[in-house]
Amino acid sequence: MRISIKTDVKALTGALLLALTLPATAAEALSAQQIMEKNFFVTKVRTLKTDSTMILINDRGQTRERKSATLAKLQANGIDSKLLVKFLSPADIKGTGFLQVEHSGADDDQWIYLPALKKTRRLVANNKKDSFVGSDFSYGDILLPKVEFYKHALLRTEALDGQDNYVIESVPRDDNVKRDSGYSKKFTWVRKDNFLETKVEYYDVNERLLKTQTISGHKLVEPETQRWIAMRREMVNHQTKHKTIFTFDRIESGVPVADDAFTTRSIERE
Repeated sequence: MRISIKTDVKALTGALLLALTLPATAAEALSAQQIMEKNFFVTKVRTLKTDSTMILINDRGQTRERKSATLAKLQANGIDSKLLVKFLSPADIKGTGFLQVEHSGADDDQWIYLPALKKTRRLVANNKKDSFVGSDFSYGDILLPKVEFYKHALLRTEALDGQDNYVIESVPRDDNVKRDSGYSKKFTWVRKDNFLETKVEYYDVNERLLKTQTISGHKLVEPETQRWIAMRREMVNHQTKHKTIFTFDRIESGVPVADDAFTTRSIERE
């Protein structure tokens, strides 16, 4: 039976805003759940336009480069985001589009447009573990998963790259989440000062280390709400010896973004 989370959005929003505004003196008393809620919200910028580069590196060191443009917008409930990614180059992937619309009380909607087929395909829950357009990121890695889908435990605090971090173990709440994500557990290093992750280790369903993501270039993009973006993410697949480096080349926050930009028709435009 698939997990179903019935949420009173107003109550959830109030509780999360309270967690997000806890004073610094209370930071040490945060639970693992509260830390991961803060981590979930820290990248929830109201609107965002970006240009980015993705470099795929195989086990022989050969590289492929992909360019894309992204639009993101926070929905009215202050919890869910809409995300549209459009690939600009090279020629074999140009025009490919990806659309994700989050839903607090249900599975997110995801679509992929493949120009070679002139077809938009809706992705189902168990597609989350699939490779995102041939990279080492899965579709489920593109936006952070719902905090409620995992059981979280604070293991320790640890310095990493000169910053103090919480180290959180997250285990899928049920077999459906485990199967759909492809992960039996993950460990997240969350910076204490801004609650953006700096490292994530992912374990496959047989509890073998599958991937490690390192996150750097933390940038404050919405000071009034303390929203941050990581300018660089590197995902290494330890089992295939393949890795993907994702960097933002340009970001604009707080710019007008229309709601009708996030439609299947939008990702089909070439």
